[in-house]
Amino acid sequence: MNAGTGAADRDRTKTRVWLITGASSGFGRSIAAAALAAGDTVVATARRPEALDDLVAAHPDRAVSAQLDVTDTARIAALVADTVLWHGRIDVVVNNAGLGLVGAVEETTDQELRDLMDLHFFGPAALVRAVLPHMRRQKAGAIVQMSSMGGRFTFPGVGAYSASKFTLEGLSEALAAEVAPHGIKVLIVEPGSFRTGFAGGGALRRAAEIPAYEATVGPVRTNLPGSDGKQEGDPDKAAAAILTALAAEEAPLRLPLGNDAIHAHLEAARAETLAWETVSRSTDFDE
Repeated sequence: MNAGTGAADRDRTKTRVWLITGASSGFGRSIAAAALAAGDTVVATARRPEALDDLVAAHPDRAVSAQLDVTDTARIAALVADTVLWHGRIDVVVNNAGLGLVGAVEETTDQELRDLMDLHFFGPAALVRAVLPHMRRQKAGAIVQMSSMGGRFTFPGVGAYSASKFTLEGLSEALAAEVAPHGIKVLIVEPGSFRTGFAGGGALRRAAEIPAYEATVGPVRTNLPGSDGKQEGDPDKAAAAILTALAAEEAPLRLPLGNDAIHAHLEAARAETLAWETVSRSTDFDE
């Protein structure tokens, strides 16, 4: 090993290589920027990688863009192999790519539901499976699953979206216990309302309307897009919180982000549990 190679190996132990999906905007973009600001290397992916040209131009030595549709599982395997070939390792994977859908359960078609599951569950699961052999070999790594406060509770009009996030969280909770002995962390991030453009752009789709659901789903169709740009959450602060959690010796399994997420996560669940505690405890056999 020559001196230059030794120096490169030492540098690699100080910085991380990130692979981030859906990095062209929103949380993905903010996480990529935060990782680059920390001195790390980022492989930023998007369906339209040209949207990442400015990020790569600002960090030509540490930022690489790549085309990826996370529903294309064959492409996922090739991208992981290329990343390991060119950078030697993958330290952090961020499953961030996503879309929203507003619609009652009856309004949601099979195809709309399957598309969400492919994007929010089967794609991330494929990426996790592709990267785990490399992380196990290096005995270290982190998997960041971008869920939502909608991954813990739901409300009319977002049942399909929440179903895909609930599913991702169930897989991730089991995954965390499986990979912990191999030095790998799993972080489930549950943001509330953030100014990511999610509610106001092409990332929010709408199912065909059935008039019977106007009273329950109608307000969501109107209010969710209307909230765009007015949300309390700052995506850059969310990215900083994620890096802080990953740096902790004991990283949390779940990281709710935002005051609305904390309230929904803690207060609603606690109130219902306490209200029904007696009934819940009454179901065991009498000794």
